[in-house]
Amino acid sequence: MPGENLSRDEARERAGLLSVDGYEVALDLRSAVGDAPADGPRTFRSVTTLRFRANEAGAGTFVDLIAPSVTAVTLNGEDLDPAAVFDGSRIHLEGLAEDNELVVDARCAYSRTGEGMHRFVDPEDGEVYLYTQYEPADARRVFANFEQPDLKAPYRFSVQAPQGWTAWSNGAGELVDGVWQFAETKPISTYITTVVAGPYHYVTDSYERALDDGSKLVIPLGAMCRKGLAPYFDADDVFEITKQGLDFFHDNFDYPYPFGKYDQAFVPEYNLGAMENPGIVTFREEYIFRGKVTTASYERRANVILHEMAHMWFGDLVTMQWWDDLWLKESFADFMGSFSMVEATRFTNGWITFANNRKAWAYRADQLPSTHPVTADIRDLEDAKLNFDGITYAKGASVLKQLVAYVGRDAFLEGARRYFKRHAYGNTRLGDLLSVLEETSGRDMASWSRSWLQTAGVNSLTPQVILNGEGRITELAVVQEAAESHPELRPHRVAIGLYRRTAQGALERYARAEADVDGPRTVIGELAGAEAPELVLVNDDDLTYCKIRFDEQSLATLRERLGDITDPLARALCWSALWNLTRDALMPARDFIGLVLRFAGRESDIGVLQMLHAWARGALVHYVAPGWREEGGRLLAEGALKELRLAEPGSQHQLTWARFFASVASSDADLQLLSGLLAGSARIDGLEVDQELRWAFLETLTTQGVADEAALAAELARDDTASGKRHQVRCLASRPSAAVKAQGWAQVVESDALSNALVEATIAGFQQSSQRELTAPYAEKYFAAIERVWADRSIQIGMDVVRGLFPDLQDSPETLAATDAWLTAHEDAAPALRRLVLESRDDLDRALRAQACDGAADGRPTALS
Repeated sequence: MPGENLSRDEARERAGLLSVDGYEVALDLRSAVGDAPADGPRTFRSVTTLRFRANEAGAGTFVDLIAPSVTAVTLNGEDLDPAAVFDGSRIHLEGLAEDNELVVDARCAYSRTGEGMHRFVDPEDGEVYLYTQYEPADARRVFANFEQPDLKAPYRFSVQAPQGWTAWSNGAGELVDGVWQFAETKPISTYITTVVAGPYHYVTDSYERALDDGSKLVIPLGAMCRKGLAPYFDADDVFEITKQGLDFFHDNFDYPYPFGKYDQAFVPEYNLGAMENPGIVTFREEYIFRGKVTTASYERRANVILHEMAHMWFGDLVTMQWWDDLWLKESFADFMGSFSMVEATRFTNGWITFANNRKAWAYRADQLPSTHPVTADIRDLEDAKLNFDGITYAKGASVLKQLVAYVGRDAFLEGARRYFKRHAYGNTRLGDLLSVLEETSGRDMASWSRSWLQTAGVNSLTPQVILNGEGRITELAVVQEAAESHPELRPHRVAIGLYRRTAQGALERYARAEADVDGPRTVIGELAGAEAPELVLVNDDDLTYCKIRFDEQSLATLRERLGDITDPLARALCWSALWNLTRDALMPARDFIGLVLRFAGRESDIGVLQMLHAWARGALVHYVAPGWREEGGRLLAEGALKELRLAEPGSQHQLTWARFFASVASSDADLQLLSGLLAGSARIDGLEVDQELRWAFLETLTTQGVADEAALAAELARDDTASGKRHQVRCLASRPSAAVKAQGWAQVVESDALSNALVEATIAGFQQSSQRELTAPYAEKYFAAIERVWADRSIQIGMDVVRGLFPDLQDSPETLAATDAWLTAHEDAAPALRRLVLESRDDLDRALRAQACDGAADGRPTALS
């Protein structure tokens, strides 16, 4: 990987020298089918014609290309020796003219890691499917280019594909004399160009809209997936969300969609959620649901569809200059995805999901040692790859939500409209956005930006309540605190809600004040004189980005009456705050588990319920004292089974409790029930054990040693599909055997034969919380292997291995010391690698602190009592 890196300084120097007029890229993908070569990788021919200008005649530069071989390089009609100018990742050019034409004829490799031109063979029918994925810098694995976002250009692609295939790219395509020819694109960056090819199942529709000038905008719509997924493909719902999103963005952005058609491809073995390639967005095919799922899954898909659509303006039309300002597209898309979903689709409770799910990602990332300002310092491409994180996405989106409260919705959207018109097809930096927002809002955006975009860390807000003798508020203040490592106190626009019980026992808000909280202590004068609350909720309505804390009375109320809060957003905010207390070792993890067992059964929002299940299991695995794990697991399994039996037959709550029960089941009786549900000899009224649920049950049974390899082979025969194969591989790696663990380790660490999806599945199966003793020997092996893995494998696989195999289940001071020893001995290791290890170390250190907090609860009454 190091030889493939590109620094910000190199990119800045190249952008200062060059302007790019256009690309013509011809790909011959007929080699995707047929026998593999006897040796070496399977390759395809890539011929790039690149026209560009240099502002200094005679200067030198380089073109990016990662390829097994280069057949020919021609610069301005002169043949260059590939062996002399190509080093494996760059083609070095000297003696540039003012106007230049470069032709590169190369053999590029198909990918099995989801980077570049990914090739997938469907085990169900043997069909081959191709797609590209480039962000931040893998277009160079498919064609020669200047791989940086600020050297935009129009592209014209052509593709020769196997007989019977269809090919797609950013522009509209047609088959001409056996070659797919695609219309020239608008000026776009390399990382959002794309090609998809194969025997995909393809469905069409169209979107029409009358524009203000009297003309009609017609956008051809398409959606595709593998043929094996066609029976499950609900394209109508995809198109419905797409049209609702196009309506919303046209209503609010006042800039017609600029990229012609709008295809959406659901592709196999995808590393990301989705990618905003203009004209053809790619998604992971798991968004096509093979079995019954809850509304939360449909909401998540809708959010991703709208997130990617927002990118057509924020990111594709106007693009950041360098990856420092990645937030200019990702934070906006994350915010606009939820904003548009709530206002334009059936998922009107999307802000609850945002508060409970997306912000949890941000809070975790913002407390890691690798936290960074929303506007980050990105030195090179390895830094860029790691900054697709909870700060850039979810914190940035949270900050923008706060910005809308600060400047007002109208000023915010008018700023966006001016931003698009002023910088269309160009590149921007932070100041470009701040200037238009200052114009439209009249606010000082520089000071706001310094506090919210240019400093790291999350503040906590705690209420202080003083009552008089009559039981009324004399003073209510909000205390703001920050971590020592990031001491910045910020201006917060917050709502403070006061809650008390009604005569019917519901816990409801009876008073609310909206105020600006700034500095260490802010008095909320508007609430003086109000009757004494049972619960004070700072950041009610989730206007700002902060960790909510409670006064003693409020915390006591939540311990007894959390389930009585009637407002679902307020309830979700309280759950999130309690989880943060648990993670911060301020609440014993067993208390959090107790709250889940007491109140989760009353949770109406299915997305919140699923999050509670994930948090409860996380608390059991990482945060409870080791001596209480067995008891905690038993209580969770008993509680889950109780709620499963009480849930409405056939409901999404029943399905959610069934999945959670399977994830925590361990007793003989529990495993016997799972076995019976699989075999059909046991039954829970209304619970349909479809194929996806069968695999969920089987993983538990395999992990616990009940189901063996023969049972997994029989299940794969029943579900002989790409999805079935991934499930089987995960289950195989989860078997409780030292030999199995050795095999899984070798397949992932010592070999590169597995595809990215199967690497992910193997790691997930290898790491089982009930098998700590089996994986203990691999802690030492991990630290011995990771630097070699990072050097030898692609960055995506390197990230998967370093994160996924960190010995976090060996949660002891000894493992923490081993991590520190590696960091001390490898100060010169790749910064991105050190960052991953530091983050894992921080998670482990947090777990040990939480376990100590939980251990101190031994012998005293808890939320379970």
